[in-house]
Amino acid sequence: MSATTSGDYDIRAIRSDEWEAVKRLRLVALRDPVAYIAFFETYEDALARPDSFYQDRAARSAEEPSGARQFIAEAPDGEWVGSLTVLVEEAGSTDLAGFAIERRQGHVVGVFVRPEHRGNGLIKALFDAGVAWARERGVERVRLLVHEKNPRAQGAYRKAGFVPSGVVVPFFKDETENEVEFVLEQPS
Repeated sequence: MSATTSGDYDIRAIRSDEWEAVKRLRLVALRDPVAYIAFFETYEDALARPDSFYQDRAARSAEEPSGARQFIAEAPDGEWVGSLTVLVEEAGSTDLAGFAIERRQGHVVGVFVRPEHRGNGLIKALFDAGVAWARERGVERVRLLVHEKNPRAQGAYRKAGFVPSGVVVPFFKDETENEVEFVLEQPS
């Protein structure tokens, strides 16, 4: 996928040789005040991973065909200021939480925009790129899970066109809390 421009930002898929930037942005994201409810891993876990982990992640995301693609927002100075990843989930498989996948769909994970770049439509531009990539791969819908106590993220996802599906799943770190599924269905 080629880059698109959103305001002063380039929105594009990562390249395999950009693993160091992938690692840097992930570490920044894991320092966000709500990272503990937004990401599977902690800052300490991500920091301890060998460089080969990030090299493999970048290479897998950049290859064709791929079942996952990471998109970034790049500022004019070259700094990566936002990211999200779309995973293609196949009908008949199970998702990260162990639930059955009923139809081919995209699953958005790893959503992050640096605080100083929020509120300007950048998140929607990232979602537009990720959803377009997923649609090119024949997904019927795109979804994501968001913690019930993360209204900032829920608001951003609504602005990007996602709506709650009514599905609620236990939070992977604490089953007394929940995550809410948001979806964007294929236009008819």
